[in-house]
Amino acid sequence: MALTITEYKYIQIDERNVPLIAGTTMKVVELITSVKAYGWTPEELHANYPHVSMSKIYSALAYYWDHKQELDADIKRRYQEAEKLRIEAGESPIATKLRTMGYLR
Repeated sequence: MALTITEYKYIQIDERNVPLIAGTTMKVVELITSVKAYGWTPEELHANYPHVSMSKIYSALAYYWDHKQELDADIKRRYQEAEKLRIEAGESPIATKLRTMGYLR
């Protein structure tokens, strides 16, 4: 029996080398962060992202598991960048006001 190697049918790589789900603007890492943050199953992913078909979701999950180290490093880098920006931005004026009024700790 001859086997043919296939590629990920629903994953496209953009010019910045970022894997996207074909026919959408969703990055594979965006789908994966929903799995990591909420523990969503493929069915729950589809319920929350109805514009992404089940076959595309499974293709993205397969791509993630085959490129786990690379994508986990990207997720970590994105988190660190967001934290850096959050710290640089400081507390918002409304949060400061609510804190002085005793509504926030």
